[in-house]
Amino acid sequence: MIDKHIENIDLISLEARVDQLIRTVNQLQQENSALRNQQDSLVTERAALIEKTELARARIESMITRLRAMETRS
Repeated sequence: MIDKHIENIDLISLEARVDQLIRTVNQLQQENSALRNQQDSLVTERAALIEKTELARARIESMITRLRAMETRS
């Protein structure tokens, strides 16, 4: 009788641990999904910023070239 009671307690304890693991896995999956979405967003934002930077660099280089051309004509 005592052995059955101990087995019952062990089984209940194991069940509680499994339930906690399931909750933890679900939480980690949600966090992982949110982090992946955030990463995708940041990668997109980074690409846009790189493009803007390159456009600004090209415009500045063009202005410098025009200024140098104006200098040599003077």
